[in-house]
Amino acid sequence: MTPADATAYDDACHLALKARDARFDGNFFTGVTSTGIYCRPVCRVRTPKRENCRFFAHAALAEQAGFRPCLRCRPELAPASAGRGGATGDKAWSMQDASAILAHQAARLMDAACGAATQPLGVAALAQRLGVSDRHLRRIFEAQLGVSPLRYLQTRRLLCAKQLLTDTRLAAAQVARMSGFASVRRFNAVFAQQYGLNPTQLRRTGSAAPGSDQPSGIDIKLSYRPPYDARAMLAFFAKRQIDGTENVFLSPKRPAFAKTLHLHSGGQSLRGWVFAVFDEPNCRVGLTVSESLTEVLAQVMASVRTLLDLDADPIAINSVLHAHFPQSDGLRLPGALDGFELAVRAVLGQQITVAAARTLRQRLVAQFGESLQTPVAGLSRCFPTPQVLAATSGDELGQLGIVKQRQSALTALAHAVASGTLQLHPGANPAHTRAALLALPGIGDWTAQYISMRALHWPDAFVAGDVALQTALGVRHHPNPAQAARAAASAWQPWRSYAVIRAWASLPAVTTPVD
Repeated sequence: MTPADATAYDDACHLALKARDARFDGNFFTGVTSTGIYCRPVCRVRTPKRENCRFFAHAALAEQAGFRPCLRCRPELAPASAGRGGATGDKAWSMQDASAILAHQAARLMDAACGAATQPLGVAALAQRLGVSDRHLRRIFEAQLGVSPLRYLQTRRLLCAKQLLTDTRLAAAQVARMSGFASVRRFNAVFAQQYGLNPTQLRRTGSAAPGSDQPSGIDIKLSYRPPYDARAMLAFFAKRQIDGTENVFLSPKRPAFAKTLHLHSGGQSLRGWVFAVFDEPNCRVGLTVSESLTEVLAQVMASVRTLLDLDADPIAINSVLHAHFPQSDGLRLPGALDGFELAVRAVLGQQITVAAARTLRQRLVAQFGESLQTPVAGLSRCFPTPQVLAATSGDELGQLGIVKQRQSALTALAHAVASGTLQLHPGANPAHTRAALLALPGIGDWTAQYISMRALHWPDAFVAGDVALQTALGVRHHPNPAQAARAAASAWQPWRSYAVIRAWASLPAVTTPVD
């Protein structure tokens, strides 16, 4: 970046800061030299003078420069930026920039691993997972993001800990372990050195009372950038709802979503629920997590962010798609809390009606899902785990009305996920995952692309063979409609997944896809 470009960038950031424009939240942070504090663009304090501002692409850069996070706007609440591996910006997803892809994928994997109850993901393990050497990963990461992987990971752990300390009443030892620190002593030392505070000083004396319809649990705040069409997102889930495992509340004042979860972590099997309420005036989601999921709280938070697509950058996406879908700027890409569950639902939804697919999913949950007591209306069962379905015979599936081709696909899918040979989460490699899915019996391109789009949350997946999509694009009667759909969608790269959602939304409800 030339000096003139850098000045123009800083001027633009200062304008966004003065306007407190939530569309730029998380895309940059402002370090104020007169206070030594760094803030989000939405911070409500008095706007600092331009000459006192320094602008950083992500929090780790601000902390490396010696700034401490603001206790008022709380940078840990900001949506992820392109610099943190989110689905934002052309460069992050450009197939031409291998260095950027590697750095952003590494950042994304560190984001996902931060706070997991298992052994923290170190740089050596990360490099091995990405298929490069430690030295190469460090060199590329620092060249692309301006900080070392260790510095980036430390900032992520500290900000994760800061949010848990501020929003919850978890013990400091729990927070230290959940945010990835090897010991409480190390956690206290790093926290004091970096922020000049004892961790317990962030404890709040009280918190806002939950709504009358909100269950008791661990309360967390999650932010997003506007515009966001919360009702469209929840309507998408409501249409595909499996009674007992999830419930959508389409209240005009408090739109909300609740779901059960069954997670495996550190040899433990953990079951619980989440309840997410949209606070649209503040561009925020209030998340309540059952206390049974305390040990995987950070993992659950990250999964909910993916489910609701809270880290998307509408400015980057709409710059490509607005001309084609002018009424859909607030639509997001629905993700999945459980990639295996999403894949099973996709397999069951192949080539049958919406009603028939819901019937099959309900039967599967009733027969093989575990019961769960919850305080949330409509939540009483968990979706079957890969281990359970892998041990299920074809005859048992056939008794539910599932045809033989689907039986084989479900069994093979469950075995692949249970054994660990197939990874269905946002950090997985999309090309490798699609190839692995296509190698399973009964899974074709539509299913593989759809799983990539939602379970992997890949922004450029494209279900070219989808009949509803072809209808929306007006190519249904073309001699080769899939090829015509790909040609029509070439202008939408790298956001074709978002374009698919917008194309589906433009159709009458009776023609939209099953799952």
